[in-house]
Amino acid sequence: MSSSVRAVSPAALLRALKPGWLRDPEVWRTEVLAGLVVALALIPEAISFSIIAGVDPAIGLFASFTMAVTISVVGGRRAMISAATGAVALVIAPLNREYGLGHLVAAVILAGVFQVVLGAVGVAKLMRFVPRSVMTGFVNALAILIFMAQVPEMTDVPWPVYPLIIGGLALMVGFRRITTVVPAPLVAIVILTVITVAAGIAVPTVGDKGELPSSLPVPGLPDVPFTMDTLATVAPYAFAMALVGLMESLMTAKLVDEITDTRSSKTRESIGQGIANIVTGFLGGMGGCAMIGQTMINVKVSGARTRLSTFLAGVFLMVLCIVFGPVVSDIPMAALVAVMVMVCFATFDWHSIAPRTLKRMPAGEITVMAVTVACVVATHNLAIGVVVGSVTAMVVFARRVAHFAEVSAVTAPDGGSVVYRVTGELFFASANDIVGRFDYAGDPGTVVIDLSGTHVWDASSVAALDAIETKYARRGKTVEIRGLNEASTRLRDRLGGRAPADH
Repeated sequence: MSSSVRAVSPAALLRALKPGWLRDPEVWRTEVLAGLVVALALIPEAISFSIIAGVDPAIGLFASFTMAVTISVVGGRRAMISAATGAVALVIAPLNREYGLGHLVAAVILAGVFQVVLGAVGVAKLMRFVPRSVMTGFVNALAILIFMAQVPEMTDVPWPVYPLIIGGLALMVGFRRITTVVPAPLVAIVILTVITVAAGIAVPTVGDKGELPSSLPVPGLPDVPFTMDTLATVAPYAFAMALVGLMESLMTAKLVDEITDTRSSKTRESIGQGIANIVTGFLGGMGGCAMIGQTMINVKVSGARTRLSTFLAGVFLMVLCIVFGPVVSDIPMAALVAVMVMVCFATFDWHSIAPRTLKRMPAGEITVMAVTVACVVATHNLAIGVVVGSVTAMVVFARRVAHFAEVSAVTAPDGGSVVYRVTGELFFASANDIVGRFDYAGDPGTVVIDLSGTHVWDASSVAALDAIETKYARRGKTVEIRGLNEASTRLRDRLGGRAPADH
């Protein structure tokens, strides 16, 4: 053997192949405990969403298990939690009520196929058009919705629930100041459970939400006739579920990117969500998408950063249900409410509503944020709020830049010609505005329009230039347009005389 070639031991090779975090015991502890906390928080949520969808609680729990485990492998955003969600449950509930569980499962599988296709054609790239103000409104609305979801658990309940919630919040705040080795939410859940069981305090528990499953899901095909009629019935619900699921998942991924200061593959996440829903459907689950509340518990509260926490959240969920079902059933809902209330406070962007921030922020940005929050809270649909907020931001932007195109005129000393200089950007909002800035009747016979200080962006701008030429031509005057850059010239050559002019 050459002296330049060194033998590598199997142990050294294994260390080289392992990611760094696999060799770090502290990371393991953080990820394992984070996965356990998320699993505990997933149980009542999954049961509640099952009730919304009109299916047995086990269907929602199975979906949360399969979504989390599958997305931990195929997803594009590390440490993000995907499971059964309220947004998806609301979309498919009418289908289940009218046609039954078989059609619901078929819709979940088809929605997964739609998501894979949408991800492959690059729908994730549309996320770049979501403005910062919409993102802020989305986060704030999310925090409000999470809190609103806890209100029923604090209404018409035995009085001990309230001191338990307050005690849980105090435990989480105080314990975090002592140490972060063990997640504070897990400590609060354990202590409050021990107190209620030992003291025999009668309060609502996880077991009151529904019966936990006692076995793993079994693969199978949906119990529906495989006909075009079935496809026609299922497809609209599946497509709606695919869009809502992708919107919520991609927004959550973008939020986690900002929190962790890392980048993720939105295309891989979109395709991964589809694969997870396909797997979930064949295992009889109700489907789902990214869960923002549980993701915040995992990333922001527990400090998880790898796929291990997502995988373990799903595994622990099934272990807790099947093996430790009686123990989990005794967890007081007050403990989980306290965890979710803490998540609300951690999620809400308090800086965005501070008086100093509001004084500095443009009115349009505040309006977009407020509209996003209002739409999400009113509809309980994050996707609708994001779409309406983004459209509002586009309108605000268009109004703002519509007046950026300026027109100034200089008449030649002999009065035989006039030069109009246009500066700014010409697009659909500003182009129509400049048509009325010319003195068609009073100008001399030769008119020069200098566009060296602008750029022509769309057909509306070309149509506006055609309209200006037409108005002068009707009066027997000559128009010379000059100064167009190369891209603007190509666009005008292609569309000139074809774009409908505003006469």
